[in-house]
Amino acid sequence: MYVFQCEDSIDGIFTGVYDAWASRLGHKNIRLSSCKNENLTLFSEYIPVCTDFKKSRKVSRTLILRLGTGFYETVCSSAMADGSLRNLPMDKANAIYQTIVLALSLPEGAKVLEYLGEPCIACIFELRRQTRNEGHHLLEFLRFAELKNGILFAQIHPKNDVLPILADHFTNRLPLENFIIYDAVHQTAAVHSASKDYLIVDASSLNSDLICEFSPEEESFRRLWRAFFETIAIEARANPKLQIQNIPKRFWADTVELREKL
Repeated sequence: MYVFQCEDSIDGIFTGVYDAWASRLGHKNIRLSSCKNENLTLFSEYIPVCTDFKKSRKVSRTLILRLGTGFYETVCSSAMADGSLRNLPMDKANAIYQTIVLALSLPEGAKVLEYLGEPCIACIFELRRQTRNEGHHLLEFLRFAELKNGILFAQIHPKNDVLPILADHFTNRLPLENFIIYDAVHQTAAVHSASKDYLIVDASSLNSDLICEFSPEEESFRRLWRAFFETIAIEARANPKLQIQNIPKRFWADTVELREKL
């Protein structure tokens, strides 16, 4: 078995798909892996994959042209998921590779996504559902704050790489605003300039001091919101379990009114 070890990202997995396909070693003899600490097996040859954006774009173009944008978006949603969260039947990268191989080998093409009896398709379906569920959660819970320079800033701590979902939504909702959505887990940020499209950038060197300097209006509204939240609460009817159901505790660090309760 030839194991192609790729980076756990859309571009990394697509590069692995390109290299595995180009190797001509036989699809049945190939497995893709995006696990960083994978247990090595005897009689397997491990081939490292260096992320190449040109190769990734070629795979993207092929999927869109031959299988359609719907198939492409499904595969991308799967690649954005955190594959370590559930007991999946196979590695995320390998599920994507096997799904692409299956789709390109059959005349029905993109319709293979309906074949949930196939382990790779079942895995893709679960990963896609996982990403979209968290994306929809964060569309409801995400909070913007106005910084001193007038930019709207929001910080999130997602399990999956849902930043493109959020960036696309708020670009449509707030087209005339300058905003940044910072993913503190994956160290990336969606940067949007007024009347332009967004960009996903590396934010590992983000200045943490600047993003804590809020405008006077923002500070005032934060105080008002906390006071309102505490005032309308009825102590005799406090229900912490229901509160956690409505807004999971892992989102509390990014909310003004609940952060102090952690």
